[in-house]
Amino acid sequence: MSRNQFGMRDLVREAGHGIGARPGKLALTILGTVLGIAALVVTIGMAQTGGGQIARQFDAVAATQAVIQPGTTEGADGSSRSRAALPWDTPERLGRLNGVEAAALLADLDAGDRRITSVPLIDPAAAAQVQPALVASSPELLEALRGTLTTGRMFDSGHDARADRVVVLGAGAAQRLGVNRVDSQPSIFIGEEAYTVIGIVGDVARRRDVLDAVVLPLGTARADLGLASATEAQVKIAVGAGPLLVEQAPLALSPNTPENITVQAPALGNRLRESVQGDINAVFLALGAVALLVGGLGIANVTLLGVIERVGEIGLRRALGATRRQIAAQFVVESVTIGLLGGLLGAAVGSFAVVAISVVQEWTPILDLRLVGGSALLGGVIGLVAGAYPALKAASLEPVTALRGGL
Repeated sequence: MSRNQFGMRDLVREAGHGIGARPGKLALTILGTVLGIAALVVTIGMAQTGGGQIARQFDAVAATQAVIQPGTTEGADGSSRSRAALPWDTPERLGRLNGVEAAALLADLDAGDRRITSVPLIDPAAAAQVQPALVASSPELLEALRGTLTTGRMFDSGHDARADRVVVLGAGAAQRLGVNRVDSQPSIFIGEEAYTVIGIVGDVARRRDVLDAVVLPLGTARADLGLASATEAQVKIAVGAGPLLVEQAPLALSPNTPENITVQAPALGNRLRESVQGDINAVFLALGAVALLVGGLGIANVTLLGVIERVGEIGLRRALGATRRQIAAQFVVESVTIGLLGGLLGAAVGSFAVVAISVVQEWTPILDLRLVGGSALLGGVIGLVAGAYPALKAASLEPVTALRGGL
């Protein structure tokens, strides 16, 4: 057989015969590649999907929440003092700004020597208990903090304007005070004054300390507790509105001295989110690389075993005129074909696994089609690399030695 008589068609036919001659071994070899490519697709796909979930979680809270506080200056005694005061109509002013969805004004109160209890009489012999915190807020608290009520209602602007003695309890404070329902109009006592509980907050996305606090209307805190100024404003904003709020909020709240207002708003890019997502991608890529290495070693091992088993065939073909290049090409084509088959099947299995896992977890699957196509081609590349040494080993056999069955 001369070089001219052995063309590309003959090469493909011989490679196909070599691949199909041992279907059991072919299946096991392809299985290793399928698992490697599928693992790569699953790991990268789940990294992208998990990154999308992380991004949505960050966007849902961190990227859409801002805090506005009066600027502070340090006194001679080392204490911090506010340079300005947030106006009482802060929620209304902020509500007129572009990108602001809700805003609430809050003040942390000092109860002093007032005891917060659910009974009018205090037993001096009873063991002292940890007092719940005392917070005053505007009626927009739940909207700004993404809060929900387990029972009752939130106080409104009417309660605030009239300084009604009503409160809303956080879930932790309600449990501590023994209040679990409001249909019977229960009351708690702040000092000697009774306040009607009209609602219980079950959860909030921001300011988790509110869950352990007794929340009063700002007007009530001003009338009963002498509240002079608010502590901060919690603002719920649209994604990407942070930089605009930083520019406009100080002018809206303190037109003459905007430098006295401090705005903590998320930037357009969230470094923490990107860092977490980058770490997850790195871990998943490392796992995928290990899986690919295992698949490649499987192809190399099986191809090398094929060379050992087919020593007689190689010697006969060399004796009939096949060149070293033609022998090497046959084994390279076989390993590349096995790699491509494993890559295609692995990409399909991995894509299905990503979608199935996402459906079960109620996530939105994110899978780059370029990744799927590239993974299938990567199987061929792995086959090429894995089959290079066995092909060179087969090409280096001398015809006489091969016919004798030696290596």
